[in-house]
Amino acid sequence: MNVLALDHVVKRFGDFTAVDDLSFSVPEGGIFGFLGGNGAGKTTSLRMALDIIRPTQGRITVLGRAPGRENDALIGFLPEERGLYRRMGVLDTVIYFGRLKGMSVSAARKASEALIDKLGLGAWAAQTVDRLSKGMSQKVQLATALVNAPRLLILDEPFSGLDPVNQGVLEDLIRDSARGGATVVFSTHVMQHAERLCDRLLLLSRGRKVFEGTLAQGAQVLPRRLSVTSRADPSGLPGVAAVRATGDTKNGWRDWEVDLLAGQDPADLLQACTDGAFPLRRFQTREPSLHDIFLHLVGADQERRS
Repeated sequence: MNVLALDHVVKRFGDFTAVDDLSFSVPEGGIFGFLGGNGAGKTTSLRMALDIIRPTQGRITVLGRAPGRENDALIGFLPEERGLYRRMGVLDTVIYFGRLKGMSVSAARKASEALIDKLGLGAWAAQTVDRLSKGMSQKVQLATALVNAPRLLILDEPFSGLDPVNQGVLEDLIRDSARGGATVVFSTHVMQHAERLCDRLLLLSRGRKVFEGTLAQGAQVLPRRLSVTSRADPSGLPGVAAVRATGDTKNGWRDWEVDLLAGQDPADLLQACTDGAFPLRRFQTREPSLHDIFLHLVGADQERRS
């Protein structure tokens, strides 16, 4: 079952198209990354899924039905623009959000106390939100999204404002939520978080989908890349598309970055070097990062549409 699906969805604000014929689906379970630069349409898409705004055209289903209040008890949401009642106590805030999602007082309190301890906020449970730092306030906001143990957890730019230690805490919570049965959808423009966490990815550019799939599938859109140390320029070798020198010559040896032609097997190039007595000191395949994939796909999309 797909817990979230968009089918040819368009959202316009006047003459501006924020989401342009977007279709994708999120299967139940796991962690789904919703990636793109600023203004790519990530937040608009998530708000439509939550029925905060309505699409101009197209169809959206959430947990098997149309977006609406009926889904509230099964969804946790961390918005990009954080919003808490500043004069309310930390524990009372999380309990309140649990009650809004249909939890009993006792269940909401028990879940809230456990989350506050897990997030390192136990000493501030009775403090009002306005006395917390930005990072601590964000952890409270996160607790409000998790308190009902949601079936679908939607996090919009969740790492913004957190220091590296607390980013690691949040990554652990996301993994724990997925292991506990939740489907996690989070938007970000920071590729490293998505690379570490996501089972599947969606890349957006100017409101349009440019890729959907796994990181391994995304890597296939790029040429295979090697790091080579040799005495000679490898550009004349068979199967080589491009080379870049990455260091100065030292004792006759130089480092090169080598892009292979599409479909070229690095083993064939290594065999060609061996057969031709091409002098090598290092021959190492380099797997593309999500950052590399993003730049390649989004850059190509923007060039086509410019």
